[in-house]
Amino acid sequence: MPPFTVLHVCMGNICRSPMAERLLLLAVRERLGRLGVDPARSDELLHSHSAGTGGWHAGEEMNPPAARQVVSRGGDVDGFAARKLRSDLIDAADLVLTATADQQEYVVALRPDAAARTFVLGEFGRLLAAVDAAGLPPVEATPDAVYARGVALVAAADSARQGASALPADDLDDPWGRGDQCFSRVADEIEETVHPLAAALLP
Repeated sequence: MPPFTVLHVCMGNICRSPMAERLLLLAVRERLGRLGVDPARSDELLHSHSAGTGGWHAGEEMNPPAARQVVSRGGDVDGFAARKLRSDLIDAADLVLTATADQQEYVVALRPDAAARTFVLGEFGRLLAAVDAAGLPPVEATPDAVYARGVALVAAADSARQGASALPADDLDDPWGRGDQCFSRVADEIEETVHPLAAALLP
């Protein structure tokens, strides 16, 4: 059921997955603006949220250098609070994007039936390029249309991977404790997937 729900997962939920959560939302809002649709309607079309495999940062704000990346790119960090991954969050997600293959395995171990909709972020970005957009449901900036297109996109990406594992290069480095340059590089890598995803949902 709409909205199309994307769950981002990393380890502590204060660096990589929050950046992915907010940068995807920003990308969708930018697409809506280009289509002449009020960007404030993004919440009707897409729910982008995140969690961590560990709960030691639960309740904390985004790590400051991660927050700086989101804000500098035009996004916002308001209302963010880290939380630990729960099975019900996986159950409710139409797409689960993890920072690393280890976290992908963690998600699938918790919920084996989520395997077909769980990808390493870089892996999903790679597979998107192999998806024939002409075979997806029609484009329309409505909750039902974006949901149908998103679910079909995930199924097509799963089919495109043909049972193959993610590549080591698909993992996002953990920038925790490192400088702004590292966070900037990781944010760039996140955008390499979330921008094509937003464009596929709302061409």
